[in-house]
Amino acid sequence: MSDDLLIAKINHGFDHLDADGDGLITERDHMLMGQSVARSLGHREGSEAEAVIVRAYLTIWQDLHLSRLPVGTEEVTREQFLRTTAAVADDPEAARNCYGALATAFLTVADADRSGTIDAGEFFVFQRGHFAGLSRDDADEAFRHLDLDGDGVLSAAEFQRAIIEYWTSRDPDAPGNWWTGVAPSEL
Repeated sequence: MSDDLLIAKINHGFDHLDADGDGLITERDHMLMGQSVARSLGHREGSEAEAVIVRAYLTIWQDLHLSRLPVGTEEVTREQFLRTTAAVADDPEAARNCYGALATAFLTVADADRSGTIDAGEFFVFQRGHFAGLSRDDADEAFRHLDLDGDGVLSAAEFQRAIIEYWTSRDPDAPGNWWTGVAPSEL
């Protein structure tokens, strides 16, 4: 299969991870994303709930991004991100480890009612913090694709699978392609 879809998804992801729009992914971007998600979830600026979410995002920066880069690296360019993310996509064990850890961190933040699952409302609120302008209709459409068993919630396994597929799959029909709320054909 063509790499075009995977590259389009990685680039789309980079655009949203670069929260300050400076063309680099940095620790500051992760702090800004954490703050944005905290706002989307209804937490006040400066609250302990916001601090917990920001720490989760800073841990993602340290453990998922910096750990894969040369010592002393403080920023990731689009080209570096594309290269390292594509390399992980070609290593199923590394992808499970890397994106499984990401999914665990995200699930902890997104699961507002601590049920162990994510309902459509939680999915929308969480994703809106990452993807400014995401409409409820688009989030609901994405959710329907990700809810593989149709039970109205994303289990931890469905949530994890969606993230792993988004960052690794070249299959245009993979449900995880919908992770960001954008139809694969629109990437």
